[in-house]
Order: sequence, then structure tokens, then C-alpha cells
Amino acid sequence: METSNRSEKRTKIIYWIFTLWMALGMVSTAIVQLMKNKDELANFTNLGYPAYLMTIIGVWKILGVITILIPKRLLLKEWAYAGFFFVMSGAVISHLIVGDPAARTLPAVLLLVLVLISWYFRPANRKIAFTNH
Repeated sequence: METSNRSEKRTKIIYWIFTLWMALGMVSTAIVQLMKNKDELANFTNLGYPAYLMTIIGVWKILGVITILIPKRLLLKEWAYAGFFFVMSGAVISHLIVGDPAARTLPAVLLLVLVLISWYFRPANRKIAFTNH
């Protein structure tokens, strides 16, 4: 029993560390996108995307972070994680396709890894439980 409690505590600590880093990364990049930062705008257009997409992605990132951090709403959390996965994997693939150097691709890779680790280590009360019928 004690080993199980220790394991649950370790999992929760891992979850919160990676989730808070992910949330910080998503919010900070969302702010940069919503402010139409000159460097971020150049990055977006270099990838072949229109500038207005920065606003859409920025808003969805902030809403996704709120959804993941608040309690309950488990199905919505799954959608938020899926959205983060699609956006960040799409960013990594986009950087690779245009031949960006590793230094430009790494931030997207890092956020993708944070999303995956946060999702994987989420506590039982943040998972949808499926039952066999």
C-alpha cells in the first residue's frame, strides 16, 4: 500500500512539473502570437502560414491551458491535449519541411514533448475512466 501511495505521489509531482512547464510555454507563445511579435510573424510566414492564424492558435492555446489546469471537464481536457498535440506536431513537421535549423525547430519539439509527458502522467482524477460492458 505504501509503495502505491509513493508511486501515486511521484506521478502527481511529475505531472504537475511538466504540466506547469507546458502551460507556461503555451501561454508565453500564445502571448507572442497574439501580440503579432515581429520575429514570430516572420517565423509564421516562413512556414507558409497566414498571419491571422497566429490569433486563432494563440486564443486556442490559452483556452487549452485553462481547460487542462481547471478541475473536472475530463472530456474537454482530452480535446485540449489532442489540440496541443496537433498544433505542436504540425509545427515540428512544418519546420522540418521548410528545412529550418534545429534551433528553430527545438522549441516546438520541446513543447510537444511536454504535452506528451503531461498527458501520460495525468492523475486518475484527470482521466476518463472507461468501463467494459
